[in-house]
Amino acid sequence: MIIKEYGTEHKETIILLHGGGLSWWNYRDVADFLQDEYHVILPILDGHAGSDQSFTSIEENASEIIKFIDKDLGGSVLLIGGLSLGGQILLEMLSQSKDICTFALVESAAVIPSKLTNALIGPAFGSSYGLIRNRGFARLQFQSLHIKPDLFEEYYRDTCQISKQDMIAFLKANTSYVLKDSFCKTDAEVHVYVGEEETREILRSADAICKMLPSVRLHRMKGLKHGEFSINYADKYADAIQKIIKSRQILDR
Repeated sequence: MIIKEYGTEHKETIILLHGGGLSWWNYRDVADFLQDEYHVILPILDGHAGSDQSFTSIEENASEIIKFIDKDLGGSVLLIGGLSLGGQILLEMLSQSKDICTFALVESAAVIPSKLTNALIGPAFGSSYGLIRNRGFARLQFQSLHIKPDLFEEYYRDTCQISKQDMIAFLKANTSYVLKDSFCKTDAEVHVYVGEEETREILRSADAICKMLPSVRLHRMKGLKHGEFSINYADKYADAIQKIIKSRQILDR
């Protein structure tokens, strides 16, 4: 697993898992805000640009990160955040290891499978994959993601490096993921963030997560679309992390 690190001199660790088709730069600005206080680790998910292995499954990627935490970080970290595919991997980590973190911040993660979308991914990318290297097409795709404009070059560069097999694999995993019953056993304080302008699938998924674990704290963000919180409002995202951590610290005194 390839990682980027910030604030390595600090003991308390935060891990942030980027969205599908993106990379560690998804959280670069957030890490800049947090590095004076925390050790921030930004893994590159399997099958993405700069990773050291192909994507197999959400379950396997979650297991790999858990092994890394067990080996290098004492078996648990302060907080893990994840966006979309990264959020699904985070949910799976909580399902596989109930004490992997103290706090979890899940952003825009789908847990309700879409059979039709899943079935169409292979044929759609089989015929259109070559277009991702066309800058005009890539810019249209980028704009549809509502990511701030200054990240386009990194998005374009890294998208061009993702193989067709990996792209199909993680998109199919993203549209078929089902939250495990063992998620209910997590010891983490779980926060779910969704934009009010997200798809019905994501909004229903947020409700499903809360129904499975009633202690989940749901945050609906007015006017925001998929992924905008962590990518476009890094200062507010970092502030949310600080508030989550410090509210518990105040209660523990």
